[in-house]
Amino acid sequence: MANTVTLLCCVVLAAVVVAYAQRRNQTGASIQYERMDGDVTMQCGSLDSDASVTWKVNGTDVKAHHREEGSRLILMEVDLSNNGLYSCFQNPNGERRDQINLRIGTSPREPTVTCRSNTYPKGFYCSWHLQHPTSIPTDFDVTVLHNQESLEVTRDVVHKNRCHVLFPEVFSSYPYRVNVTAVNALGKASTTITFEEINIVKPDPPERVVATPIPSNVRRLEVTWNSPSTWPDVEIFPLKYFLRYRPLIRDQWEHVELTDSTAHTITDAYAGKEYIIQVAAKDMEIGTWSDWSVAVHATPWMDKPQQIPSTTEQEPLLDVLFLWKKLRSLLRLFCTY
Repeated sequence: MANTVTLLCCVVLAAVVVAYAQRRNQTGASIQYERMDGDVTMQCGSLDSDASVTWKVNGTDVKAHHREEGSRLILMEVDLSNNGLYSCFQNPNGERRDQINLRIGTSPREPTVTCRSNTYPKGFYCSWHLQHPTSIPTDFDVTVLHNQESLEVTRDVVHKNRCHVLFPEVFSSYPYRVNVTAVNALGKASTTITFEEINIVKPDPPERVVATPIPSNVRRLEVTWNSPSTWPDVEIFPLKYFLRYRPLIRDQWEHVELTDSTAHTITDAYAGKEYIIQVAAKDMEIGTWSDWSVAVHATPWMDKPQQIPSTTEQEPLLDVLFLWKKLRSLLRLFCTY
């Protein structure tokens, strides 16, 4: 038993040592970024160009289309399958002389940039993304100008491709200019957008939408909601709302626009039909409508149906009456004789 435990401990220790060595080797390797579909040349350290070396990738022979020229390894028309840790060993003693962590990718294209103010008049945020992935680490530089002055940009702690900017003043007539530059080891590309503050105001959707039936009213639903919690001051900057509703059996929506109200009574609902209801919000003066709120479902009040005897309950009574009439007719006929 003791020998078995000792052997098991040795196996585990050996695995840990190997994993540590591999990690140490990889972290000590230089990183080489190269473009997709091109040829890649890797040099084995500082060895002479005519030195004899052997190349390995991830510990195995290099099987990709390649050629070797002295201390250099040349990969042909590389793609993502060529990523890996390349090691070179000097012949004939097999001493490792260099390691290269090869990463294949592309230079970035112009990022897509959008800006929006859902906390008006406090500030706005901008977000961006690349329509085509680069497959290698890519950073983004963001600058915001207003009235020829650079504004402070705060990167979002949750969304890595988002930043926040405070409005330097309210009701400004000067446009904002936002530039986002995508940068990686293979190149960079920029996108610049310009806008006025009134054009990017868009509240978040209303919250806690509730629809309830009204007792004894078979065609009415009471709908209530809260203004979005991200909107800083609904008293100074009031919102208006857009309500839409429809029964599940139909595709056409009914719409109601409401000014500064967070409740509405639907009076034309179909009795007994389930409805789907959503609400959107917008600043009273500027900007665009929010996205629709989360859909809620409700059915108008249904009166308790009256108990009506079924035809199956009436049939036995009819049979008894029929037999009684027959019996009376027979008795009258017998008495006559």
